[in-house]
Amino acid sequence: MTFWQKKAGANGAGGWTAVVFGTNRIAVADLTRVRDAKPRVVAYDTFAREGSELEALKRLKNAKRVARNRSTTLLSHGQYQLLQVEAPGSLPENTPRAEMREALRWRIKEMVDFPVEQASIDVLNIPVQGARTPQMWVVAASHQIVRPRIELFQEAQVPLTAVDIPELAQRNLAGLFEEPNRGLALVSFNEKGGLLTVSYQGELYMTRHIDVSGPELTGADAGALHERVLLDIQRSLDSFDRNFSTIPLTRLLVGPLPGGETFVQYLGSNLSLPVTAANLAEVMDFAATPRLTETAVQAEAWLALGAALRDE
Repeated sequence: MTFWQKKAGANGAGGWTAVVFGTNRIAVADLTRVRDAKPRVVAYDTFAREGSELEALKRLKNAKRVARNRSTTLLSHGQYQLLQVEAPGSLPENTPRAEMREALRWRIKEMVDFPVEQASIDVLNIPVQGARTPQMWVVAASHQIVRPRIELFQEAQVPLTAVDIPELAQRNLAGLFEEPNRGLALVSFNEKGGLLTVSYQGELYMTRHIDVSGPELTGADAGALHERVLLDIQRSLDSFDRNFSTIPLTRLLVGPLPGGETFVQYLGSNLSLPVTAANLAEVMDFAATPRLTETAVQAEAWLALGAALRDE
């Protein structure tokens, strides 16, 4: 079982099924990566969460919606902690991953709100830029969160290969839009809030959760929320520029947001970076799933598609 995923390779090959549990629905995306071609979405659908998660997963299994041998799922915001810490200077670069995890487990002991000895821990390197002290991402989740999720898939007899997090799913999507030697800021919104990430050469360098949902941003009286989100994005990007001044940011991409045209225009008028709306049809092959060309469907499929972009 891999808790963390490595970055998605632009030229990698393989396929994954992602099963993502939303508030009221379950999204299932089946994606195949073909070398030197756009990732192909073989199948995508959403299902109402009727009954327990186990009952829903068994229905999907019986309907052969999750028949692929490799599947992944996402934890939700609040079920884990993602921390950026200094890389242990006492350990050589070729330190085995398991040893690195254990070294950082005790470093974050005072930074998490659950016993660190009862947590699933994994790490991800952040490539060094300039003279900045080497940093690493550490993701930590209590066994009380991770084990039931794994057991859920086991009981439903759905093969679960990896458990992942939204920040890395969005990083995978950002990698499809990145320009050579340029960083990309990407912000998306769903019913649980917003997620701002900055990636460069397929690596995650910064992430921020925004406590404003997509429906709130597109409501009739959303003007004050537009300003609030703008300030949050400005501060985050200013912080990124101070910490990673050697990475040039060329634009801010806004994930699919039905009814969000006014919001995108507002950001474009008030940020120094160019702002554009993301269209996954430009970077993915939807020939087998044509309804994914619609903005509303892309919005609901966003994290499932990102999770299915794994590359092992």
